Amino acid sequence: MPQRGRPRGFDADEALERAVEVFWRQGYEGASVSDLTAAMGINKPSLYAAYGGKEELFRKAVARYAEKDMAYARSAFAEPTAYEVVATLLRENVLAVTRPDRPAGCLSIQGGTACSSENAPVAGFLAASRLAGEGALADRFARAVAEGDLPAHADPVALARFVMIVSEGQAVHAAAGVSREDLRQAAEIALAGFAAASGARVPEQATGTV
Repeated sequence: MPQRGRPRGFDADEALERAVEVFWRQGYEGASVSDLTAAMGINKPSLYAAYGGKEELFRKAVARYAEKDMAYARSAFAEPTAYEVVATLLRENVLAVTRPDRPAGCLSIQGGTACSSENAPVAGFLAASRLAGEGALADRFARAVAEGDLPAHADPVALARFVMIVSEGQAVHAAAGVSREDLRQAAEIALAGFAAASGARVPEQATGTV
C-alpha cells in the first residue's frame, strides 16, 4: 500500500532522477519546491514524506548523480597507472559534462557554488564532496609513488588539486557553451602538463595526441 500522499504507481528512483535534472539545471536555490514536485509528479506533502524536505532531497540527488553520472570516476581510479587514471578522468569528464541528454556541466558545480547564508550548509556540503574526491585522488597518486609508478619527488596532493581544478573548469566551460571538441583539446593539453609535472610514464601510443 503506497504511503499517504503518494500517487499510485509512485517510482521513487524515477522521481529522484527528475529531481537531479531540476537541481542540475536550476541549482539548489533556483529550484523551488513547486518546480521539483511538478517534475517529480508528486505533491508537496509527498515530497516531504518520501525525502524529508528540499535539502534532504538535494543530498539524495547528489548521491544519485555521483553513483550514476560519475561512475566513470570509479573506473578511472582502477586504471593501472597514474597517467591512465588522469587520462580516463579528464577524457570521460569531457563526455559527461557535454552529454546531449543531460544539462551541460556538472551538478556538484552548478548545484550550489553560490548560495545565500541561509543555504550555506548546501554549499558546504558540495565543497566537502569535491574535496573528498580530491583527497581520494591524492591517495591514489600516493599509491602510485609507493609502487614506483610515479617518482618519489611527485607531490600527490598538488597533482590531485591540479587535476580537480581542470575537471571543475571543464564543467564550468561546458555550462557556458564551450564545445566538446574544444574541451577535449584542453584536456589533452592538461594531460601533457600532468605528465611533465609528475614525471608519469606516458604510454607510447599516447604521445602526439594533443
